[in-house]
Amino acid sequence: MSQKAALGKGLGALISDAGNAAFNKPAKPETPATPASIAEIPVEKISANPYQPRTTFDEQALSELSESIKTLGLIQPITVRQLENGNYQIISGERRFRAASMAGLSHIPAYIRKADDQGMLEMAIVENIQRENLDAIEVALSFQRLIEECSLTQEAMAERVGKKRATVTNYLRLLKLPAEIQLALRAQKLTMGHARALLSIEDPEQQIALCDQIIEGNMSVREVEATVHKMNNPQSEEVDVQPEKEKPTKKVVETPQEIDESFIKIAEIFGKYTNNNVSVRRSEKGESAVTFKFSDDKDVLAFIEALEKTNL
Repeated sequence: MSQKAALGKGLGALISDAGNAAFNKPAKPETPATPASIAEIPVEKISANPYQPRTTFDEQALSELSESIKTLGLIQPITVRQLENGNYQIISGERRFRAASMAGLSHIPAYIRKADDQGMLEMAIVENIQRENLDAIEVALSFQRLIEECSLTQEAMAERVGKKRATVTNYLRLLKLPAEIQLALRAQKLTMGHARALLSIEDPEQQIALCDQIIEGNMSVREVEATVHKMNNPQSEEVDVQPEKEKPTKKVVETPQEIDESFIKIAEIFGKYTNNNVSVRRSEKGESAVTFKFSDDKDVLAFIEALEKTNL
């Protein structure tokens, strides 16, 4: 069979004639299915997975996949389990199933596996969390379902899904955020980095208010972290200039010629990356210090970003 002749025939055109004979026969309810068997199953006999952790599908992406299936067929089979009534339930591949239905396919190639409800849930979640486009809240909810419905500990679940326990914990913490913030995460208006910074604020109203600022001001994660730090440490903005009685101040010599030239050079180098003053001081004991003065947090962030672009 030529490559050109195979176009439009999907998976059936890419396997051997011997494979086609078994491939094109719909699975019979009374015939036990082996874990690796493949069959072309009528679309009307397939139902969605009630344990599907993925609850939203990109309509444009579905449409594009549907057009591809119209041209080339469904190359990658979905995975199903056979029900007692002879119908089939999707374990994984619901996106492909939806696109194939949109493309007008009457039969869909599928792997047939045996699975109980818990096995269905575990397989569906593990398959889905490997996807790059699954949003953070969907992943967190999937982890939560594994814990609650499969009686798994965080450690056991982390092993099951191939993630570090700390990663699992960070996802689960997202579910403690107010619903408004979770919705913003699902809509991709926030990143997980933004959300983790918001978790450092205890007051839900303050979390929501800062969430709105992030979206409106298009704030970076570092800007949010700096803002959260300021909110949680208001006293850090106030500097007590009065020395403690037990710790007398050191006399500072600021005469340029008394400071080693290397420290002056340091001040000149770093001075290129900030619009504010950079000073060098030397105490009587010979201790030297380079001091940076910033007017606000934005200056600090700008300074850090400038340094990151250099080879220092």
